[in-house]
Amino acid sequence: MQPAACFATFFFTAVFSGLAQTHAPLAFAGAEGFGQFASGGRGGEIFHVTTLADAGAGSFRDAVSQPNRIVVFDVGGIIRLQSNVAVTSDLSILGQTAPGDGILLYGRSVSFSGQKNVIVRYLRFREGISGDRGKCSVNLSSGSDMIFDHCSIEWGRWDCLGVTQGSHDLTFQYCIIGEGVDPQRFGSLSDSVTNITYTHNLWINNQSRNPKAKGRIQYVNNVVYNWGVCGLVGGHSGADHFLDAVGNYFIAGPNSNQHAVGEFKSTDHVFQQDNVAAMDKAGNLNGRELVPADFGGGDSAPTLATSFTVAPLTNVTVEAAAPALTNVLAQAGCSLHRDALDARLVDAVRSFGTRGKIIHDEAEVGGPGEWKEIHAPTK
Repeated sequence: MQPAACFATFFFTAVFSGLAQTHAPLAFAGAEGFGQFASGGRGGEIFHVTTLADAGAGSFRDAVSQPNRIVVFDVGGIIRLQSNVAVTSDLSILGQTAPGDGILLYGRSVSFSGQKNVIVRYLRFREGISGDRGKCSVNLSSGSDMIFDHCSIEWGRWDCLGVTQGSHDLTFQYCIIGEGVDPQRFGSLSDSVTNITYTHNLWINNQSRNPKAKGRIQYVNNVVYNWGVCGLVGGHSGADHFLDAVGNYFIAGPNSNQHAVGEFKSTDHVFQQDNVAAMDKAGNLNGRELVPADFGGGDSAPTLATSFTVAPLTNVTVEAAAPALTNVLAQAGCSLHRDALDARLVDAVRSFGTRGKIIHDEAEVGGPGEWKEIHAPTK
């Protein structure tokens, strides 16, 4: 039986509008969360990516090597990275400008570490088994003021997404974060972070860490599917951590146990409301609301709060879990042109427990495939 929604879809329009008026303009229409005011490369040079080559003039690596740029793509296809890429500050990277099916960055890690003020939209980041052990598809340590929108962050070797070491004021919205590969097959370590918003993302086919929440984290209207050991994971350490988890949907898949949430300690301060879990794996979306006992007992219980521990949810749109699920499945990932991988992942969620697989190597699911190189018409 679907739980009755404790609150209808709601918007903090007045407060949200007030925030927007007292800050710089939004990164783009629809930007939310702690990273919503990133300006990226606004006012800077428009740089055109014209080749799928790993390096050289007009390459992606060339484009992100200098600040104060708006990066657009005149070519679509797979960029096969031969080494890790380091992105600089004050950039807007606009994957929605690419022709054809868009852009896939494959084979190595992309790092935003030590940088600030970046907007990333509609890109696919897939490190794969040829990448460096210990790296993630997207690495972000000591970074700030960034927003990742409609990105596919997959096939990471350590975690798919690593957000660590004092990173702050970030948003990940409408992304797919999943299908990590060996050796860890994890979603995200979010460690020593402040003011991170995860909203309307799909976390799928990760052994654990969807994410591991160590810091101050908003976790709103996410969908977690086919975890292995655990879905949403607490910080479970001696330091105090703060998590506001509202309106998320956890759906067990073929590899899942009964731990949709877990691995907390009393130092994890958690506000949870209207989170739903469907655990029967039978193809029916028979969700029930999570209760305090689901978060653990005894030494494994968090300190449950009666009000928000990070901040009031004035910077995000909040839905009940069921409509959020529909919204995420329709929009998450690089969804202007969903490729075969993302289409397969979304289709697995729609099986409501009967399909999905935690993999060791992307070759198990066909690898990156072959994409046709597409160039935008010459004006």
